[in-house]
Amino acid sequence: MRSARNKVLHEIAGRPMLGFALAAAETLRPERLAVVVGKGADEVREAFAGRARFVLQAEQRGTGHAVLQAQDFLAGFDGDVLILYGDTPLLRAETLQRMQEHRDATGAELVLLSALHPLPGRIVRDAEGRVERIVETPDATPEELRIQEGNTGVYLLSSQLLEKGLSQLDDRNAQGELYLTDVVGYAISEGLPVEAVIMDDPEEALGVNTRAELALAAAAVRRRKNLELMQAGVTLVDPAHTYVDVDVEIGRDSLLEPGCTLSGDTRLGEGVVVRASCVVESSWIGDDVTLGPMAHIRPGCRIERGSRIGNFVEVKNSHLGEGVKADHLAYIGDADVGAGAAFGCGAITVNYDWDAKHRTQVDEGANIGCNANLVAPVRVGKNAAVAAGSTVTGDVPEGALAVERGRQRNVEGWRERRLSQKKQAD
Repeated sequence: MRSARNKVLHEIAGRPMLGFALAAAETLRPERLAVVVGKGADEVREAFAGRARFVLQAEQRGTGHAVLQAQDFLAGFDGDVLILYGDTPLLRAETLQRMQEHRDATGAELVLLSALHPLPGRIVRDAEGRVERIVETPDATPEELRIQEGNTGVYLLSSQLLEKGLSQLDDRNAQGELYLTDVVGYAISEGLPVEAVIMDDPEEALGVNTRAELALAAAAVRRRKNLELMQAGVTLVDPAHTYVDVDVEIGRDSLLEPGCTLSGDTRLGEGVVVRASCVVESSWIGDDVTLGPMAHIRPGCRIERGSRIGNFVEVKNSHLGEGVKADHLAYIGDADVGAGAAFGCGAITVNYDWDAKHRTQVDEGANIGCNANLVAPVRVGKNAAVAAGSTVTGDVPEGALAVERGRQRNVEGWRERRLSQKKQAD
């Protein structure tokens, strides 16, 4: 990844990569859940504190060595063990459920997940189609490299088999590592039934090791998310150019136009219209709100039913009541705005004094004129108004009109004098 960050903390559609594997595992309601960490362990622990136990692999000597570090975690456990990977974010919970169902139906001691895709480990089958062994690419013959069925490395097996298999591992291979695949070899050598479940969609097997693979995974997650939204009654005009993070929620009959980006902990109600090229970050949007085009809703906003936020309007850390209107070229930051209030073109809440942010309160039914500045902390009362071009530094009482302008002065003959001075200078 060529990054200072741990690989599994790189985000895919708003969620750290490891979060996908954890979410899939959590759907199975495991009795115990552990994450084996190595480089950048402290970062990973902090990011996922409370969701799993963390086991340290201080020296990276292969997948088998990683699982060996979890022996204390598994002590006294009698049941099935599922082994997943933090850099395989596209694996679906339904696929894992199929593995469990297959193990229950066949009585196999070990079920591995395979894909019809040339992965680093190739599955070699015997003449009857039974799993014979798994060979890693560096150790494979030319004939074995032509095998299309690849090993994903995802295994479901009994805790007893795992313990015995791990005790047989050795590093006599091209990489000098302890391979988890050798546990499969041990089971076969002992005559234990081993089954391979081929995943329906080979895309699920994608492992992320580069920025290019990160982009491929993100595109796949977005496609899934967009399909899920459309099946739930949301209209996407152009799904290929609509970017919705995996944890965003959107109500039915909402409409997203092309170029929209909805990220973080964002919630949209029903009947919301998000016009082209809007950005909504970690905010709550009520029913029947219209955004954009090209509006920017920054984190911490709550916009109530029926409000209208127009083109080139930025809203940040603000609560806007029902039916608020800001149709174009305005900035509303750190503000509490009552129902039915309206902001004219170029209106600004001046919230920062170079040391701290301050809040602005605009009460119900107030009107803020074009190019008006509300210098916080300040309050505009109910049904009050601020005249265009005014800079308001004091509270405006209920029903009052605030006007703050310098007296206009017209300088006669200014153009002719300016042209004359320019000619003389030339």
